[in-house]
Amino acid sequence: MERKTVLVTGIGGNVGQGVLRNIIDLNFDIFLIGTDVATFTAGNYLCDVTYKVPYAFDTNYISEISAIVEKHRVDIILPTTDYEVYFLSLNQYKIKSKVVASDSSLAKKYLDKYLTYLHHQELNIPFAKTWLPSQFDKIDGDIIVKPREGRGSRGIEINPENPTSFSDEYLIQPLHKGKEITTAFYVKKDGSLHGLFTMERELTNGATSKSKTCNKYDAVLEKIINSMIQFQGLRGSINIQSIVEDDQTIIPFEVNCRISGTNSIRHNLGFQDVKYSLQEYLYNQEPDEVKTIEGIATRLLYDVIYPNATDENLLNNNSSNFKLY
Repeated sequence: MERKTVLVTGIGGNVGQGVLRNIIDLNFDIFLIGTDVATFTAGNYLCDVTYKVPYAFDTNYISEISAIVEKHRVDIILPTTDYEVYFLSLNQYKIKSKVVASDSSLAKKYLDKYLTYLHHQELNIPFAKTWLPSQFDKIDGDIIVKPREGRGSRGIEINPENPTSFSDEYLIQPLHKGKEITTAFYVKKDGSLHGLFTMERELTNGATSKSKTCNKYDAVLEKIINSMIQFQGLRGSINIQSIVEDDQTIIPFEVNCRISGTNSIRHNLGFQDVKYSLQEYLYNQEPDEVKTIEGIATRLLYDVIYPNATDENLLNNNSSNFKLY
């Protein structure tokens, strides 16, 4: 089989590094290119070559990605950050490579949590009640204020003294109490649902630190997901974050229109959405049947050590002498 070239973005983050590890684990004949806004990242040692690129909203981002694509004849791009999903999808016509991403119009709606709420409200799909600060009036119960666009737990405040003092770059939601679950699902090229995979999770600094499989809510979640995908435009791996209240009501509160941070965990538990992407977009194959198993996962911190190194700019690929410790 002819060697293929895959570009993975955002390799400085846990999502990108998980995608790289999954691809390596598959043992396909693939030349791996990684990009990030930093030259020296923890994902460098997983790549055959790496490049520093601007932020996705920078005017030079697309031209620099295009130059990498043409230089290496990249077959597909797997974006791993929300902004890159949107801007790469929006500019797909300028890039001589397939981008595994949903339509830019939907990526935009899911990039902005308030637009997500309006989109789901219009389609009668469950989502947490959401206000802009300028719209908000006092409600009974706790509230959470967070940026409309953002990742992790940055910028979040619970029960601020004056919620209407925030600009409309923020949003306000009821602080729903219960169990947090994260659901990955894969939408095939033809727009059909290939499968879903849910985990209960605990967060540390906005990222999953402990998780376990949970399929008891799959019937309800599948109904929600099918409502989301029936209007077409969603493709590849998508993520929904929800709260399960004490009465078992499921309340989605965020949708990420991209591969999510638990991709390396579920890869080892039978839901291999990175593999499905490669099968469909790289090899034009039908994705493997989803065969999941139960499991529990936690995360540990590794060091990537480069003995005798003095210049981090030279540590940009997997040929560098490194040690994982």
